Amino acid sequence: MPDYASLFGIKSLAAPIVFAILYFPFFVYYFSRAIARPIYIYIIITLFCAIRIAAFVIRALLASVKSDQDNLHVLIAYEILYNTGFFGLLYSAYSLVTARVAVAKNPPNGPISRLLRHHFLFRIALSAAVAIGITGAIQSGLGTTTSTINTGNTLRKVAIYIFLVCTILVFLQTLFLARVELSDGGYRGSAGQIGSKYDIFFLLVISLLLLVREVFFTATANKLDKQYNEAFWYPLSVVTEFIAVILFATPGLVPA
Repeated sequence: MPDYASLFGIKSLAAPIVFAILYFPFFVYYFSRAIARPIYIYIIITLFCAIRIAAFVIRALLASVKSDQDNLHVLIAYEILYNTGFFGLLYSAYSLVTARVAVAKNPPNGPISRLLRHHFLFRIALSAAVAIGITGAIQSGLGTTTSTINTGNTLRKVAIYIFLVCTILVFLQTLFLARVELSDGGYRGSAGQIGSKYDIFFLLVISLLLLVREVFFTATANKLDKQYNEAFWYPLSVVTEFIAVILFATPGLVPA
């Protein structure tokens, strides 16, 4: 049987183990925050951390256990788990940005800002990306005809493009908010913890990190050998997400 893990560039055993370990304390932190303050952002980032831990455990098994390396279903389960998890991270960034816009003294009011006020539409778009991505992964992985496999690959690209558009919108909204906040004599953050005092700067970095992640997947959508290459995948996908998770934990960034 073919070694599916190697075909998808899964080689390193140490890296997924390290990231599973690194995510665990953040899972504990966000879980405790979700218990103390059961707001949506803490709950969804807790789930994101749990999904990432599970995905990296599976990736470690794919890198080391022969029976898993040859099991296409395990690989597909890993791919679905990893790619759908991005929903939570992006929606958390979106929620923080729109919450900050809602209390801004002079909020941006362009077409993008008006569009992003509709939380329901943004959730629909992200949910569609997840559903399309799952369908694409299953069809491209388990398809028995060329037509089915090609359809699956097309659906995977569509999911990537939807995520990219949503990420760009969040990044642009953050830029517009920063321009407003930094005008008229400079930035005037809230007093108190560092997250509330310099929230716009943290949000800019988070949205930029998520954009880098999605640009990578979009740029390599037709070059899967590059996308699966761990030398690119870890720094441009895994590390960017992990830094964003760290920044979300900044005291005061998530409003009370």
